[in-house]
Amino acid sequence: MTDRKDELAANLAKVERRIAEACAAAGRSRDEVTLIVVTKTYPASDVRILAELGVRHVAENRDQDAAPKAEACSDLPLTWHFVGQLQTNKVRSVVGYANFVQSVDRSKLVAALSKEAVRSGRELGCLIQVALDAGESGRGERGGVGPGGIGELAGLVAGAPGLRLDGLMTVAPLTGEYAGREQAAFERLMDLSTDLRRSHPAATMVSAGMSTDLEQAVTAGATHVRVGSAVLGVRPRLG
Repeated sequence: MTDRKDELAANLAKVERRIAEACAAAGRSRDEVTLIVVTKTYPASDVRILAELGVRHVAENRDQDAAPKAEACSDLPLTWHFVGQLQTNKVRSVVGYANFVQSVDRSKLVAALSKEAVRSGRELGCLIQVALDAGESGRGERGGVGPGGIGELAGLVAGAPGLRLDGLMTVAPLTGEYAGREQAAFERLMDLSTDLRRSHPAATMVSAGMSTDLEQAVTAGATHVRVGSAVLGVRPRLG
């Protein structure tokens, strides 16, 4: 356990240094960027170590893995983000532990999240997942709504009981005009965030950037970066 803690501490320090250097280069304060550690495929024991090391935000993308892990770590001062494509039959479980759902991308999901948030007496932070590989109004390969669908979905979230519209999320696309152009993709997301805040001033979260491209996200103005392998190591293959 000590070896694993030393490994995670060293990796976390490297990521923190990368974020700090990117902030400095962009003329931003380090406290403008929140690190979310993506703990998918890793055990609850790693989450506990991360909490000991000062991590406060963790993310998962599969409810069947996340739910028992969140339960095992329920005594820790953690904020849980759900970042994967979410089916409506998993909503009740996810609302039970997630503080934020970053992958809101369709009206049916908004309705389901609202119903469960009200039922459980919780307020759930929601980010609209933007697909920059979807054209203006399509859907992305990995979920998300095209830029043209943000306004309508934002209105639904903002008006839904139990939900709070907090901002936008994207994943750097593998296809389309932004493929291989992470900086341009994140700058486009920032423009869309500016547009959104004209109607919803409190929706200030911009979640973008992962292990390989967090610097580009920080440069563009992201408020949250989602880092997995750079902290936890190369993921084991899922069976």
